[in-house]
Amino acid sequence: MVSQFEQFASDNYSGICPQAWAAMAEANRADEPAYGEDVWTQRASDGLRTLFDTDCDVYFVFNGTAANSLALASIGQSFHSVICHEMAHIETDECGGPEYASNGAKLLLGHGPDGKLTPASIEQLVTKRSDIHFPKPKALSLTQATELGTVYTPGELRAIRAVADRHKLSIHMDGARFANAVAALEVHPSEITWKVGVDVLCFSGTKNGLALGEAVVFFNRQLAEDFEWRCKQAGQLASKMRFISAPWCGLLAGNVWLDNARHANACAKRLADGLAGLPGVELRYPRQVNGVFVALPELVQTALRAKGWRFYNFIGGCSRLVCSWSTTEAQVDKFLADLRALVL
Repeated sequence: MVSQFEQFASDNYSGICPQAWAAMAEANRADEPAYGEDVWTQRASDGLRTLFDTDCDVYFVFNGTAANSLALASIGQSFHSVICHEMAHIETDECGGPEYASNGAKLLLGHGPDGKLTPASIEQLVTKRSDIHFPKPKALSLTQATELGTVYTPGELRAIRAVADRHKLSIHMDGARFANAVAALEVHPSEITWKVGVDVLCFSGTKNGLALGEAVVFFNRQLAEDFEWRCKQAGQLASKMRFISAPWCGLLAGNVWLDNARHANACAKRLADGLAGLPGVELRYPRQVNGVFVALPELVQTALRAKGWRFYNFIGGCSRLVCSWSTTEAQVDKFLADLRALVL
């Protein structure tokens, strides 16, 4: 029996977008070499180099935790530390994955409004201690878009790069919703990555219309030395790699990845606009990408869930409503109508 529900719980709930599905079906038409030696993996890698307009090293792994953890492990050693926001996914939701992959590198938690690190918070952490008894700062990790649905502008990223340069820090970008950030900022992907000093990006496909598969993109190619061995050791080298990489070809062709992100962002804007001004409803953070963070009375939450709506309460101390490539305007309007019936 198929369960019936409506959801704004996560973009991970959504299915595979048609273009990615078609590319996977095409990759299934004939045998191909294993372990990434196939034409699809080469095509997807070249497509990402074209997208970012630079020569970069590209690797595909199964999920975001592996992408972030292995990328960070490639930057430093076990006695190093990584500076991230206190609400960063690598701190709150990856079960110690970065520490595990790096054999013990420590996460140092910084602060900043709306989920974003500031140059001052980074400076404070880097200069807090420099003795041999404290893990040496080696990297920054920035989430773009952040866990609170906000984005770092190119100017903010340049200011952070300046701090990183002063202290010889590499920059890792957790791009779980990188596509949504690009769509929101209306910039070329290079303008918020390698042109502002990002060394490695973990670019999510799962939240943008794929079944699984993240691209680890090294703009600083020196950091990618032996990365394929890290992937193999961590169980992230897919034997039938084309079924991870081919769907990326479907996303990249005709900028489907960007259209998907724009659609998700637009649905979230429609949702946020409809929530604004309703009694007992408070928008907690700026709506910039595909997530809306809203405080709802507990009785209202209970009633919405009784009607079949699914959404989470965790990040930011409120309800998080997330739209995806497959969210429809009708779905948004239905949620708003159900909510209005409860509060008006």
